[in-house]
Amino acid sequence: MKNVISSLLLAGLVALISVTATHSVAATNVGPKKCQECHRAEHGVWEASAHFKAFRGAHKAKGAKEIAEASGGGKSMRRNQVCVACHYTEVGGKPKAGPSCESCHGGASEWLTIHNNKAMPKEQRLAAAKDAGMIHSSMLFDIAQNCNGCHTMQNVDASMAGKLIDAGHPINGDYELVKYSQGQVRHRFYPPDVTVNQEMTKAELANLFLTGHAVGLVYASNGIAKSDNAKYKAEMQKRVDAATKAIGAVKGQVPAANQLLSTPTEANARGFIAEITGKDLSAAVGPMLPTSYK
Repeated sequence: MKNVISSLLLAGLVALISVTATHSVAATNVGPKKCQECHRAEHGVWEASAHFKAFRGAHKAKGAKEIAEASGGGKSMRRNQVCVACHYTEVGGKPKAGPSCESCHGGASEWLTIHNNKAMPKEQRLAAAKDAGMIHSSMLFDIAQNCNGCHTMQNVDASMAGKLIDAGHPINGDYELVKYSQGQVRHRFYPPDVTVNQEMTKAELANLFLTGHAVGLVYASNGIAKSDNAKYKAEMQKRVDAATKAIGAVKGQVPAANQLLSTPTEANARGFIAEITGKDLSAAVGPMLPTSYK
């Protein structure tokens, strides 16, 4: 209710209205064209990526129809909600693009107006947009959660993941956030030079690396516990092993690592990520960082 009222006030309405929770509208996608209006450089990066090309190519991949049918939602990926959830950006009930801005940053229907209100001080505006559901690039856990959810099939329940795998859907137990985020999809156009797609420092890479493994540990551990598909469990065990090695390397510097390793929950992962924020842990995990990106 608070977010709905805030959005209306920030849009310039002066009349107060009464809203109940039953009348609140779930956030939906507005599509990458809306983001392009301001984030042209980022949009250009996206247009050169495999995410962009997925809209025209994913459904043509070998075995795509068979995998879609195995989900129980029909052969057409674009009409199958299990497939749409990861392979497309749905706008107005229809797939309009491949994975795009809102796939990571959240459906913008509730926060776009706030985000674009330049009459507000920047920090206040971004804080209000976050409150309305925007996943800012600084919210590393939430960004990693969205990436992990699709790349390792965590956004479907364990039984559905098993069905898709048995039908031939790939499952990537070697998925690692730095490798997949700092190549073709990197879009870091920050001050002081917003014309340059900046690379992360070693310290930033180490932080992101550990964040990705923290999220991976939580979700892979849950997946192993819930699934009876042998291949899925084996791939998720790869993630647990890699995360245990990475997080274990900083136990001496980050006390929260011990709690996360012993009890891999979202709360403990968020606590661990909060504790590593601002620290340079590149010496501890530097040898594990990828040397090439997707």
